[in-house]
Amino acid sequence: MGAPQQLSMFAASQPSSSYGWLGTVADFLQLSQGEWLTEMMDRHQQLYQQRSPKTHQQAWQDTAWVLRESLGKPHQRDWVLIFEYELPREGGRRPDMVLLAGETIWVLEFKQKSAITAADLDQSAAYARDLSAYHPGCRERSVRPLLVLTRREQPAESPGWVQPVSPAQLQTVLAAETSAGCVINPDAWVKADYAPLPTVIQAARQIFQHESLPSIRQAESAGIPKLMEYLNQIVMRASEQGERHLVLITGVPGAGKTLVGLQFVYQHPLATSDTPQAVFLSGNGPLIQVLQYALKNRVFVQPVRNFYLQHQVRRQSAPPEHIIVFDEAQRAWDADRMAEKYGIDRAAGGAILRIAERIPTWTVVVALIGEGQEIHVGEEEDISQWQIGLQQSELPWQVHCPQRYKAVFSAVSAQLHASPQFDLTTSLRTHRAEAVQDWINQVLLGNLKAAAQLMPELWESGFRAYLTRNLAVAKGYCQDRYGDQPDKRYGIVASSRAKNLTSYGVANDYKSTLRVKTGPWYVDPPDSPLSCCALDAVVTEFGCQGLELDMAIVAWGSDLIWQENTWVCKSRQRNVQDPRRLRLNSYRVLLSRGRDGLVVFVPPEPAMDSTVSVLLETGLATLAADEINLTG
Repeated sequence: MGAPQQLSMFAASQPSSSYGWLGTVADFLQLSQGEWLTEMMDRHQQLYQQRSPKTHQQAWQDTAWVLRESLGKPHQRDWVLIFEYELPREGGRRPDMVLLAGETIWVLEFKQKSAITAADLDQSAAYARDLSAYHPGCRERSVRPLLVLTRREQPAESPGWVQPVSPAQLQTVLAAETSAGCVINPDAWVKADYAPLPTVIQAARQIFQHESLPSIRQAESAGIPKLMEYLNQIVMRASEQGERHLVLITGVPGAGKTLVGLQFVYQHPLATSDTPQAVFLSGNGPLIQVLQYALKNRVFVQPVRNFYLQHQVRRQSAPPEHIIVFDEAQRAWDADRMAEKYGIDRAAGGAILRIAERIPTWTVVVALIGEGQEIHVGEEEDISQWQIGLQQSELPWQVHCPQRYKAVFSAVSAQLHASPQFDLTTSLRTHRAEAVQDWINQVLLGNLKAAAQLMPELWESGFRAYLTRNLAVAKGYCQDRYGDQPDKRYGIVASSRAKNLTSYGVANDYKSTLRVKTGPWYVDPPDSPLSCCALDAVVTEFGCQGLELDMAIVAWGSDLIWQENTWVCKSRQRNVQDPRRLRLNSYRVLLSRGRDGLVVFVPPEPAMDSTVSVLLETGLATLAADEINLTG
């Protein structure tokens, strides 16, 4: 394993100044329509080394015509127009226009249509959200999104953050902006260090290719840089003093556990290009397949199964690495399951510790544990298996764990370091929508009012949560919203135990999901028949844990329905202590996959009516083919 150079996950990204046209309103109005269009076409050719499509040219002409009718007042002359500003590191995403007026940043998206759709509103909101969250030139400033419907004649309105307008309304809205000139330096603005939140796949690619990851304010506020620094200190202490350390890091879905593990393995203080000091193990088969497929490398992430076989089953040997990172450790099997599969007489945690004790001199074991994500047979022992593993150990271990587990480990380790920093409670997956996990928890606890009270906050932060009983509507929404964004991923996820979904076009049966090629499903471009964006193949909770989509269509099945004021599990599982708990955890995984949001699809059958009613009570908005109901 060749280790990259020492790069911070929070180092600066490279600035970008990709845009179609930049100038003042006065500059824009001095050009004829033809002159301006020629400059746009030439710039497109320069940036992308290809001619601009006719559809783009027509859209630009529509945009320019509307703006010429809307701008022209004396105080607007020095406002700055930035057309087709490309968001760095975002795969070509670009809002149609950014307008800098005084200290206000207007984000305008133009659609050559008259009807308001949820997909268009949400796309506009996402541009404004991402600029607000990741562009330093937008911090502490008012960012106002406008959806301009160039074919609309009657007034438009919507209760959300995005203001839809007709051309006539745009003129009125901009006339009400009384700021003269532009306080913001446009040249500095377009070159600013825009630092978006990377996906797991994007981050792994950047680490693997020795590239720096962007500075993420959310990660900093969540305490991840301090945690990384602490882990590095543990490595130095363990290596210098000949100690063994077990670090237990817990976190909500999307908290960045996998990113922490990958960065630590490849960028710890002792990492060199010729010494394999660390190994990243995972029991999550789909995650391994996806990262190996994306990176075209089978060493970067390794299956924990191979680790057991090599160092415990076939021969009892010491690994060459001193640092072992075990990702998705909540999926670690109990002793019965380990005995059944490998003939090992300990739970997975104890087996890892036993193997690590053979490593000479020193070792650091880091277990990354997803809270409330135990979904399979043999995964119900939770963190207690690490306590049992320590009791069975022959050598002394120093233990580092979240504060709330201090009592669990105080009796098995003479040197216990408990701290809240080992508990990652903020989801980074959902951009600014930090309350998503709270909402999911309240839904699954059956606290309907508490869940509904959180929804306005989610909506305001740009997170979208819909419900529909028509799968075609859910598919259409995703295709409309992301159709021109090839780096975005959307797909159908469903519970493996829901037996009624196949009748409605959701292929979640065992044979169908077995045929899914997980790597291509997450990585291939939208036009690939194997891509999740084909909206054909379905992955279950086992195929999406630890992974993510931009928008998840969550098919809610008959295995978890609402009856007599509680969630009732209708599926049966052998060798399971608490089937209901596993079902709830499965839906926790499914509901937490989307970075931008989710669309819950519930089959249109009477047996699911009560479940639909309850889900609407939690604040989900209805998504219909012919109307938009944003009131839930």
